[in-house]
Order: sequence, then C-alpha cells, then structure tokens
Amino acid sequence: MRTPHNERLTSDIAEPSLSADSGSERRCILSGETAPRETLVRLAISPDGLVLPDPAAKAPGRGAWIGVSRDVLETALSDGQLKRALMRAFKGAPLTIPDDLATRIEAALARHLGDRLGLELRSGNIVMGSARIEEQARSGRIAALLHASDSSEDGRRKLDQAWRVGREVEGSGERGQVLPLDRTALSVALGRDNVVHLGVAGHAGDMRAATRVLQAVSRLSRFVGNADTPAGAADKVDISGRDTPDQNGQPLSGSPIDDEYVKD
Repeated sequence: MRTPHNERLTSDIAEPSLSADSGSERRCILSGETAPRETLVRLAISPDGLVLPDPAAKAPGRGAWIGVSRDVLETALSDGQLKRALMRAFKGAPLTIPDDLATRIEAALARHLGDRLGLELRSGNIVMGSARIEEQARSGRIAALLHASDSSEDGRRKLDQAWRVGREVEGSGERGQVLPLDRTALSVALGRDNVVHLGVAGHAGDMRAATRVLQAVSRLSRFVGNADTPAGAADKVDISGRDTPDQNGQPLSGSPIDDEYVKD
C-alpha cells in the first residue's frame, strides 16, 4: 500500500496499518475537513493499483479518507477532483478508480453494518421481536432502537413510545432510527426471518454495544445522504459476504469485521 499525505496529521513518521485506538482523526481528501476516523470511509489500493473501499480500516499500509456523501463523491469522480486528490494523496502512484466506486462504497458500508449486527447478535446484544423489544424498552434495557427502512409507521410509533418510557424522556419526541436497510437485508445479516425492528441491549451506564452499532449505521446513513429513507442499492446488497473484492475477486481487507475492530 502507498502512503498518502492526508494521514500525516501529527507526525512524518510512517505508521502501521490502523488500529482501533479511539480519538484519532483523519482528514477528508475532498472536503479538507478533519473528523474522527470512525466517521470517515477509508480508501486503499490493491496490489494492482485498484482503489477500493476499506470500511474496516484493516487493509495493510495507509489509505486515503473521505467524509462526503455519495452525491458529492460521484460529482468529484466525474469532474476529476477525486482523481486529483488521490494522486496527491498517493504521491502520483498509478491508480485505477472504478467507475462504480460510489456503489462499491455503499455496498461495503452496508456489509460492514451487517457484520457488526451479526457480531453483536452473537455477543447477546441484539434484541428482536416487537413484543420482546417493547418489554425490554419499557424496562430501560434498550440503548438503541432501530427500524428497517420498510417498517410501518404504526409499528415504529409503538416501539418508539415504549423506548421513550424506558429512557424517561416521555414527551421529548425522540424516536428510534430508521435504517438505510430494508427487512430483507436485516434478515440476511442476522440469519433470522422477517427482521423489521431491533434493539441494541444496554442502558445509560453501558452504551458500548449501541455505540459500535450506531457508528456503523451513521457512516452508511451519511454516505447515502439521508438517515430516514431507503439507501437505494444498499437495500438490496448481499450484506452477508466479505469485504468488497479487488478486480481479481480477492477481498481487499481479508475478512469481515471482528472483535478487534472496535474495542471496548
């Protein structure tokens, strides 16, 4: 992997591939703004020079970071701004930028979210089934409430109200988050039938699992440009697979996310 200048924010000394340390920031190569790395999307280069998304930030070497929406990225791709930014970041190394890079990023972020949900399910942190979610929400044991993009307004309203009761914020109007994934995508990710709503277990004193899930939700929602509407291709993408492959069909970062990506 080549070393772009946009990761040299505090030191000129080369660093290894990224760890999960909290608090580190990176600069978006398109907007120039600096933000926590958990909110940005990392781009890396495969051995043959293909620019690909690295949502788990695990590909060896360094990468270039972006924090813009899909629309902004597609404009930057079409007018050459992205290519110029990447050439500067990777010091003029030969690059191939796929025309469908935006679609690949959206699909990779959707799979990454699916992997995160699957991992939290295996850890016992995901609550499914409207009746069970409502009961635990009213007891204050749901830290984050999520709804599929094609869930009904009536179903969302009932669980939102129970969630507010459990959090003692009745009258606030706070609602669970509508995901940029439909029930089919959620069902695939969690290996269950007809997942329409889900809760992330936790409480005011333990938001660790909810924070991990909401970080993945937020990145995808920001990229597609609207947190409360379906995410287009992300609604239909197979989010059970491995990270986006390179042009030879090999995963760029090697595997789906695991416990080491976000440490407690």
